Amino acid sequence: MKIYDELKLRFDTPLWALYPELALFDTILTKRPDFVQMVSNDVLLGLSESNYGRKDSPSVEQVLRAAIFKEVKQLTYRELENDMLDSKVCNMFLRLDENQSFSYSVLQKYISKISEDSIRKIIIEINKIAVNEKIENIEKISTDTTTIETDVHHPSNNSLVYDCIKVATEYLKKIKKEQKDNDRLESNRQRAKKINYQINNVKKEEHPELFKPYLEILKGLIIETWLTIRNQNIKTKKTIKIIDLLPTFIKVYKNAVSHQLQNKPVENSKKIFSIFELHTDILVKGIRDVEFGHKTLFTRGESSMILDFQVFEGNPSDKDLLIPSVENVINNYQQVPVSTSNDGGFCSKANQLACKALGIANIVFTKVTKSLKNIAFSSEVELALKKWRGSTEAVISNIKRGFGLKRVSWEGFAGFCSKVAWSVLGYNLRVMCNRILE
Repeated sequence: MKIYDELKLRFDTPLWALYPELALFDTILTKRPDFVQMVSNDVLLGLSESNYGRKDSPSVEQVLRAAIFKEVKQLTYRELENDMLDSKVCNMFLRLDENQSFSYSVLQKYISKISEDSIRKIIIEINKIAVNEKIENIEKISTDTTTIETDVHHPSNNSLVYDCIKVATEYLKKIKKEQKDNDRLESNRQRAKKINYQINNVKKEEHPELFKPYLEILKGLIIETWLTIRNQNIKTKKTIKIIDLLPTFIKVYKNAVSHQLQNKPVENSKKIFSIFELHTDILVKGIRDVEFGHKTLFTRGESSMILDFQVFEGNPSDKDLLIPSVENVINNYQQVPVSTSNDGGFCSKANQLACKALGIANIVFTKVTKSLKNIAFSSEVELALKKWRGSTEAVISNIKRGFGLKRVSWEGFAGFCSKVAWSVLGYNLRVMCNRILE
């Protein structure tokens, strides 16, 4: 598969020349139609057995192409819908029929169904093409971790209690639909909003007195919500959603009582950081640097393409993450790297021995303990690998800034992981394209 010659033919068309990443993926997809099969099970899940789904829905290939187009151009779903109406390159890349377009909600419905595992399979296959084309090699690799934020505001007992009150009030008003009850519920919410403002603007010593009526409002809403659902005994999307949220409301209530009224500390494992994104973790770096999201690992190759990535729940030690990632690279690409160069956080005797057992010749860490020495062919090779590892942080920064990974707005942990995977795929296409253009 010689991509260079194919791309030269593509670039005879001015539109393709303006969007080389799209031309590259179009070329690859033409040669590898099996990519469509990799995502078809996800896209067609819950639909009648068909390669196209419903007649008024996009084909599986169009869904995949739309996802790539959206990621490469960093569009929202609404912007993607607009591009289908007024962009010639969008119509050409998505292979739309004349006057064919889809709403942003339809595109979101199908693209969001594609799982991280399916996207990962495509990433690995594209990376293999890059290796075969000598754009990438697995001679040396570098691994590093970063925090990617979830789309939550800074959590505090005050903000979480008010979120619970606001959501519970909204659902109760929709379920009950009685004017008198709606007025009472809205009055309660307004009272809670006033207390929320007061807590934000008084000294901490005054918080307990304000939290007493604040938590009484939440407690009353929890009881009223449970009784309303039990008495109605009707299962709708609204009631199912609020039933799922009730345990979270109770947990927020208990944590606030413990911390604000009883002055007892709450363990991080028992804390809630968002009632909307429950999967959010707290990640502490240093004394003051606290972030809310997920620890994510990236392993890059010599050309800066991402060979492996992982999103974690919790905050595992870097020392425990190196070897699984190296093994993933070896298993996925059937090649043992000659060198690995990593940050001092990954340094341990166990990791060094494990890398050596896997067949890696040069094992370098930027910082080592006094009892441990880097393994390298020479001091010049060791120095060169240390300098090269420094650019790994630039690679990760490039992905986060260029592909919207500083803060992920996709809902749920599965959605979070899928967004990371799409960004890695878009980034790899860009790097691969730049190498070919050079």
